[in-house]
Amino acid sequence: MQRLLDPALLFFVVGALAAVLRSNLEIPPSISRFLSLYLLMALGLKGGFALAKSGAGGEVLACLGLAVLLALLVPALGQRLLQRVLPGFDAAAVAATYGSVSAVTFITAVQYLDARQLPWGGHMAAAMALMESPAIVMAVASATALRARAAAAQGAGAVVTGGGAAVLTLGGAGAGANATPPGRTPWGALLREAFTDGAPLLLLGAMAVGLLSGDAGQAAMHPFSGDLFRGMLAFFLLDMGMAAARQLPALRGCSPWLLVYAVAGPLVHAALALLLAHLAGLHPGNGALLMVLAASASYIAVPAALRHAIPEARPALYLGLSLGLTFPLNILLGVPLYVSLAFRVLG
Repeated sequence: MQRLLDPALLFFVVGALAAVLRSNLEIPPSISRFLSLYLLMALGLKGGFALAKSGAGGEVLACLGLAVLLALLVPALGQRLLQRVLPGFDAAAVAATYGSVSAVTFITAVQYLDARQLPWGGHMAAAMALMESPAIVMAVASATALRARAAAAQGAGAVVTGGGAAVLTLGGAGAGANATPPGRTPWGALLREAFTDGAPLLLLGAMAVGLLSGDAGQAAMHPFSGDLFRGMLAFFLLDMGMAAARQLPALRGCSPWLLVYAVAGPLVHAALALLLAHLAGLHPGNGALLMVLAASASYIAVPAALRHAIPEARPALYLGLSLGLTFPLNILLGVPLYVSLAFRVLG
């Protein structure tokens, strides 16, 4: 109950209610974009200042290594499971969505730790940036293999099957004008976008600024990255509440197993992160954030990339599950659960 009385979370509920009631409340896209950039910049500064104080020890490398391991394991295991209930392209897209991370969920967890004066390592912001792209690359590789197998077996006009279910006819209207030709993957463009995308670039750049400027920089930027942070997060969560509620209709007609995956999958991913954190002897605050990252699902970076890289997959499906169901559950219930478990097991 204490957690639900947090003003930022209450604004998330206000936004969801506004969407359900079909209110004309609206946050202009330019303002929403500014808020997301502000939060990433402030988070990067916070992480850099914290890293300047703590230094780069063995735990830093352990955290970053576990982050990369989880970024590979979660989408790989997810796709094998999802192929039992989804066509191949959809399975790859949903697995990538849950294999990547949500920056807003991470930022909310950081605010949760800060509000309770629980320590965490600034390098976890870098861990978040590292976990964003591997799932996208794996999904594109999987989709390319599906197209290549279909073209080799039956020709470019054949019906593709993935995970035992029919998907669509390659080369037909269903693939869309932006479909990637069978057997070809824009690896150069994909890798360039992964390393130069504005969000992770801003995050890591702000983290470097915080690390280099240290205590003097923290004092100078405190009004920006400290005092304003909580209010900006509340404003952004108001917008996210509206966006999440508007995605709920996309879940109608979904297989019940997909809804189970959207709820239980993050819990399993968080449990896997907790096990790895325990084996590596991580600090509870870092372990909690690793759990949050593993349990979160992307609703910005992955959908934006896959809409063009895998046009055969249904955006309403992977976006509806991540933003309409998993994101609210993580924000309202998951963050306090993961933090409590991490400090109980790792503390």
